[in-house]
Amino acid sequence: MRAVQITESDGVASLTVVTLPSPQGDGVLIDVAYSSLNFKDAMCVRPGSRVRRRTPLVGGVDAVGIVRVDPTGRFTPGMLVIASGGDIGTARDGGFATELLADPVTLTIAPDGLTARQAAICGTAGWTAMASLLALQQHGCRPDDGDILVTGATGGVGSFAIALLAHAGYRVVASTGSTEDHDWLHELGAHEIIGRDDISDNPDRVLATERWAGAIDCVGGQTLHQILRSLRYGGVVAASGLVAGADLSTTVYPFITRAVSLVGIDAVLAPAAQRQAVWELLRDVSRTLDFEQLTHHTVSLDGVAAALDELARGTVRGRVVVQP
Repeated sequence: MRAVQITESDGVASLTVVTLPSPQGDGVLIDVAYSSLNFKDAMCVRPGSRVRRRTPLVGGVDAVGIVRVDPTGRFTPGMLVIASGGDIGTARDGGFATELLADPVTLTIAPDGLTARQAAICGTAGWTAMASLLALQQHGCRPDDGDILVTGATGGVGSFAIALLAHAGYRVVASTGSTEDHDWLHELGAHEIIGRDDISDNPDRVLATERWAGAIDCVGGQTLHQILRSLRYGGVVAASGLVAGADLSTTVYPFITRAVSLVGIDAVLAPAAQRQAVWELLRDVSRTLDFEQLTHHTVSLDGVAAALDELARGTVRGRVVVQP
C-alpha cells in the first residue's frame, strides 16, 4: 500500500510517501476512499509531538472507506464505514494511506444517504462541529436567544460550525484574524464578523458586557476566558480547541453570577451511540446543505505534506480532503 509516513530523527520530523506491505494483525481491513486534514494531524508532525505516540507512524486521524475483511464479524465486506477517534493516526497507523487496519471500536457504519466524500469533508472537524451544536441545544440554547459566537472561524471546526448553526436558524458571529475570508464566511452563513480581540469589553473588570447566548470555541486559552466573561446569563460555550494554548486562566464569577456552562467536546473517546447519532444528524443536514462549499481543496497522498504545512501556518480555510 501507499501511505504518508511520519518519521523523526534528531529533533527533525518529516513526512514521506512510502510503499508499505498491507497491514496485518487484529482489526478490520479497510480500503480507504478518502481521508481529511485536521489540526491534530498538524500537531502530530511537530518535532517532539506529545500527540504522536510513536515513530514511524502513518498519519491521518480519520478515514472513510470500504470494509474488505473483518475477522470479528461485526462489519460486512463492502460496507462503507467511517474511522475516527481512538488512537488512529497517533499511536496506530492512520488514514493517509490506501489501506487501513482499524480497531473496530473506532468504526461507525456510514448512515444511508451519506456519501464517502461527504463523510470525508466532515471528518473529525465536522463531527466536532455538529457535536458542539448539539451540546448548545441540549443546554437550551435556541435560535431566538441571541447571537452565537464561533471562534477560529476559518478553520475546519469553526467553518463547519458556522454553516451548521446558520442552517439551523441561529444568528452567527464569526471571530477570525483572517481579513481576506470575510466574503466566504458570510456565504457560509455568518451574519457578522469580528476580530480576535473584539470578543469582550471592559478588560479592567471581572466580567464583560453580556453579549453571547452561546459559543462554539475552537481556540482555547485567553479566547475561551474572554468568551466566559461575556456570555449572557445562562449562556453556554462548547469548547474543543487549544490553538491558542491549553491553559485556561479565568474566574468563577461567570459560573456563579451568570450561571454559564462550559461543555467539553471530545471526538476521541466518544461512545459509539453518540458517534452514530452525530453522523446521522450530519447525514440529515447533507440533504439540504452543500458540504462542498466547506472544501478548501482535494489532495492526493503526494500533496498531504504541503497541505499540512499550510494548515499549520493558518493559511487553509475550511476542509482539505485527501483522496489516496
